[in-house]
Amino acid sequence: MQSNKNSNITKGMIQVYTGDGKGKTTAALGLAFRAAGHGFRVMMIQFMKGEEKTGELLAAEKMAPWLTIKPMGRSGFISKGNPPPEDRALAARALDFAKEVMLGGEYDLLILDEINVALDFGLLPVEDVLDLIRIKPEFMELVLTGRNADSKIVQEADLVTEMKNLKHYFTQGVPDRKGIER
Repeated sequence: MQSNKNSNITKGMIQVYTGDGKGKTTAALGLAFRAAGHGFRVMMIQFMKGEEKTGELLAAEKMAPWLTIKPMGRSGFISKGNPPPEDRALAARALDFAKEVMLGGEYDLLILDEINVALDFGLLPVEDVLDLIRIKPEFMELVLTGRNADSKIVQEADLVTEMKNLKHYFTQGVPDRKGIER
């Protein structure tokens, strides 16, 4: 596949941000912010997240067309182990959209936010995500976030960062805060 004529990326890498600590999506957004600053086009597809107007969605609206965030889940929590067919269908639709974005040549950086959790919850088969990774254009940087990254995904990655929770105010009853966690 030809490289994106607008991209300065000649060899895109595969990055994984995983672990039980806070900051996986935030790290991916930091990379997105940096890339957009250099004129790279960034798409973040959010698995398992609905249309709630989070801070990152509001910021992406201001950074368009350099940063686009597309939530493709539903609002609310998903039960691990036996997810409803609706959640499986939404995850499959998000993966199909990721493939379109990947092959479309318009974006330099593609972030699959919470895809590791979607795999862990059984919303997608790991082989389908590995197939997507294998067709990644050479010029595209690919980031996969979410806790409990599958060992096969970790094996395919060029960089894996594990966020470790040492202490979190949530355990002391502090709810998520606007502008900080959402």
